[in-house]
Amino acid sequence: MESIFHEKQEGSLCAQHCLNNLLQGEYFSPVELSSIAHQLDEEERMRMAEGGVTSEDYRTFLQQPSGNMDDSGFFSIQVISNALKVWGLELILFNSPEYQRLSIDPINERSFICNYKEHWFTVRKLGKQWFNLNSLLTGPELISDTYLALFLAQLQQEGDTGSRPGAGRSHMPWSS
Repeated sequence: MESIFHEKQEGSLCAQHCLNNLLQGEYFSPVELSSIAHQLDEEERMRMAEGGVTSEDYRTFLQQPSGNMDDSGFFSIQVISNALKVWGLELILFNSPEYQRLSIDPINERSFICNYKEHWFTVRKLGKQWFNLNSLLTGPELISDTYLALFLAQLQQEGDTGSRPGAGRSHMPWSS
């Protein structure tokens, strides 16, 4: 197996590291993710303006900080989702009807995006083995097939999330 790309944590840029670890290369920068966040902010502003630019709701919306990124470099799931669309991938909520309809078995998938305590990270199958590519780790951490389901179940039980891009499908489930 070729070497495993593992981007380590810098500041609060876990979404960037998560995406790059998922895609196995330096594909996204903070500037690119910020651009996506600003685009989402603008789309939200335009939708809110449809209700009238003089409405109290619109004025309140304009005074709130972005829900897509903050000054620390944290990016929302919407930013991650839009970034993945460039690669033909979409997020599917882990507990959504679509996820249930697809009857997805985690062991048969290729990767997951997880969130634990406001920190994004990737769990990905490389070759025939699963790895935790959390940017807070010193390097990739091997996860057995048996432990994978337990690991994801524990994240879900603790109220955190995970998602995966499909092997041959352009879907990415997201659990919460």
